[in-house]
Amino acid sequence: MRVSVVGGSTVPAPVETIAEDLGRLLAQRGHTVVCGGLGGVMEAACRGAKDAGGTTIGVLPGEDRDEANPYVDVAVATGLGHARNALVAMNGDAVIAVDGGGGTLSEIGYANVFDRPTAGIRTQQVGSLDGFEPCDSPEAAVAFVEDAV
Repeated sequence: MRVSVVGGSTVPAPVETIAEDLGRLLAQRGHTVVCGGLGGVMEAACRGAKDAGGTTIGVLPGEDRDEANPYVDVAVATGLGHARNALVAMNGDAVIAVDGGGGTLSEIGYANVFDRPTAGIRTQQVGSLDGFEPCDSPEAAVAFVEDAV
């Protein structure tokens, strides 16, 4: 399945490690990583996925596909800015959020609108949102979305 990985574009090293481990695990389990295509969580998840031989898709905010991080296989330029967050959430069969701020929160909201099961690792506190599961690790997050789809 396709799993959208969403999160901060600038993150501390421990969060980057979590995102890279998540991308690697998703690829090892045969899933394609969809993300916003830029830095931070997005780049780390793509790097982990590529390290495990996986496929990555970056849905970019700008008009230039060359803005994608170097680990994106398929770059989709949208010219939509933050409005592209809806497309990131919509193009996954499930969503996993790692860290993040307002942009990540919007992607969690869109995931709910599009009825995508969503796991969160060190992210927004939205535990009362239907279909959202707070998780302590990449393994728990992947297990949740695999069981929910």
